[in-house]
Amino acid sequence: MTLRIALAQFDFPVGAVAANTDRIARLIAQARDEHRADIVLFPELAVSGYPPEDLLLRPRFLLDCERAIQEIAKAATGIVAVVGWPQAVGAIVYNAASVLRDGDVAQTYRKCELPNYAVFDERRYFDVDPDGESCVFELDGVNVGVVICEDLWFAEPVARTVDAGAQLILVPNASPFERDKHAQRDNLIAERVRESGVALAYLNLVGGQDAVVFDGASVIADGDGKVHPAARAFEDHWLVADFDGATRKFAPVAWPIEEEESRDALAWRAIVRGIRDYCGKNGFTKTWLGLSGGIDSAMVLALAVDALGADNVTAVRLPSRYTAGMSNDLADVQCRSLGVKLEAVSIEKPFAGFLEALAPLFEGQAPDVTEENLQSRSRGVILMALSNKFGGLLLTTGNKSEYAVGYATIYGDMCGGYAPIKDLYKTEVYALARWRNAFGGSAPHGGMPIPVDVIDRPPSAELRENQKDQDSLPPYDVLDAILYRHVDLEQARDEIVSAGFDAATVDRVLRLVRISEWKRHQAAPGPKVSRRAFGRERRYPITNGYG
Repeated sequence: MTLRIALAQFDFPVGAVAANTDRIARLIAQARDEHRADIVLFPELAVSGYPPEDLLLRPRFLLDCERAIQEIAKAATGIVAVVGWPQAVGAIVYNAASVLRDGDVAQTYRKCELPNYAVFDERRYFDVDPDGESCVFELDGVNVGVVICEDLWFAEPVARTVDAGAQLILVPNASPFERDKHAQRDNLIAERVRESGVALAYLNLVGGQDAVVFDGASVIADGDGKVHPAARAFEDHWLVADFDGATRKFAPVAWPIEEEESRDALAWRAIVRGIRDYCGKNGFTKTWLGLSGGIDSAMVLALAVDALGADNVTAVRLPSRYTAGMSNDLADVQCRSLGVKLEAVSIEKPFAGFLEALAPLFEGQAPDVTEENLQSRSRGVILMALSNKFGGLLLTTGNKSEYAVGYATIYGDMCGGYAPIKDLYKTEVYALARWRNAFGGSAPHGGMPIPVDVIDRPPSAELRENQKDQDSLPPYDVLDAILYRHVDLEQARDEIVSAGFDAATVDRVLRLVRISEWKRHQAAPGPKVSRRAFGRERRYPITNGYG
């Protein structure tokens, strides 16, 4: 009673139904012929990609998915395949996984717990079958069950499947990455195994999809509660293990183990995968970014090089009358270390042109943030022009602290198609930069990937003489601590003040968060790495009378 199980920890892009169909069929044959597997498992909604969102409202899309599962079934000979897809029954759509064997669809399981929190909107698209039954099938003397993703987080779906006779449960998932989630997931799997005595094979999707990144990191757990080490995160892999039905234990056969699970290592790799897949899936081979000599743009440059290679990244210095010589020098040092082409375009002429054109209307008005924003917008126009003229995706360099309090110029430094560090607070940017220099490998041409002087210098937007971020904002350690409580933990003003923060500072920060909502609604997408990311996960109204 030994089964060889192959888990297809691969990327299945959203909407690429034809390509996913061909790939799944090829992978089924590979699992059978090369890995000698008895069962091959694919991720949640592998046919359509996850999350398909409003594609699920198009009848033709659903019909194409149904035709795809029938086509894939033909490849399932000499092996059993479990494949996720959106199943339409009339006007009702289910998040389904079908058991394919002997060239046909043998059984179909419908997900019964639909997540509708954080990045998930499944109740918008899917229904729960009130008459839904457990899915258990027999193979070589072993009873194998299926549940889908969120079902695992509730005791009842697993218990029902065990009551139906399952000795092993396959769990296809599309679970996005966030920091500290692996430990929570492993504890849950261990709990389910201990309370049921059933073994679990947990397969997670891998790859970037707009603002989310799926980390893979699939796991297997024995019936006695032992959770085996997770597979390598953010990488496409075949994962193969033998399952003993008598002992309900796994013996890994091909299972590359995750050896670096520190918070910073996983966050760096999540963002790198997010950049690579966003570019690749949207047809970009090259990227641009404005390189200021500050920490944020230096971080984005290092991430982009790790994601795409130095030859596919171009940095642009955009000096003004307020740009320090050190800023220009540090940009040059980093590009030399990483092997990145560096261009320079002064913003003095376009900035002066704006001032001249507006002079009659601005007469008698003292300079203020308007003139600062004109500089940032001059940079945005130039960077977008380079992207338009030569092709390539413009990466924007704002961090979560800036996006939270509006310390970013709309149509200026917020210009760009992808925002790699928008879910990292400023203090996290510094910590991740230090991690990259210490543990992420050296720069190919000598020096650090992120110059130490960039990390050590006080942050500044350099939009007026001797400007420092701390002239306009609380110290970043204080600001980020308040923002984390308010944004990530959703704490109210009084809770934050009770934790020891100055009431006036809290009031100021929360006001800035509230009045900056309109900017965030127009911001480029970027990879989620936290519990509560701006964008599809945290969606507050712009017009909002609540404090």
